[in-house]
Amino acid sequence: MATFLRDWSYRYPWLYRSISRVAALAVGGYGRLRRLPLQGIHIHPQDRVLDLCCGPAEVTPILAELSQQVTGLDASPKALAAARKRLPKVEFVEALAQDMPFPDSRFDWVHTSLALHELPFADLEQVLREVWRVLKPGGGLLILDLHAPEQPLIWPGLALFLVFFETDTAWELLKLDLPEHLRQQGWQNVCQILHAWGALQVIQAQKPSG
Repeated sequence: MATFLRDWSYRYPWLYRSISRVAALAVGGYGRLRRLPLQGIHIHPQDRVLDLCCGPAEVTPILAELSQQVTGLDASPKALAAARKRLPKVEFVEALAQDMPFPDSRFDWVHTSLALHELPFADLEQVLREVWRVLKPGGGLLILDLHAPEQPLIWPGLALFLVFFETDTAWELLKLDLPEHLRQQGWQNVCQILHAWGALQVIQAQKPSG
């Protein structure tokens, strides 16, 4: 259960960003943290890329360096206002990730960072179904999110962060074997890479081409 600090982090984004930047030192800094899902990935300039749950465009600028056709989606008007101010040439769409206003097979890539742990399991399932729908056959899914640490010494710090800033949905994600869950849903070439002593996971997966 989160505390008043979670509300503060939404009211004062600098607070959450400051804590995130300190935590990111475990993976070599905030810039490297945001690029982790893109390691080993080749995005072409004409690929259509969806930055799902983009927030105020923390990763969108990196995606826009790689592709000329990036779309950001988020449900928060305030976050999107900041995103549009930051990247006026990028298309941003206000909508729920559970019900995306895009046609089938629209995108070559869907990226999402540190957003899935905010969702109850039923919503997570719906988001994954929507991602599958809007991805082209052979398209790629790129995820960065929390993971249950392999190093016991990391647990106290992570637990405090979750108690102060997150909700029960974050704990639910820690219990979920997300790569295996994706495989069971039909995703192929599912690759998981752990960072920060196992507290973060990068997952790269592919929708079957046929």
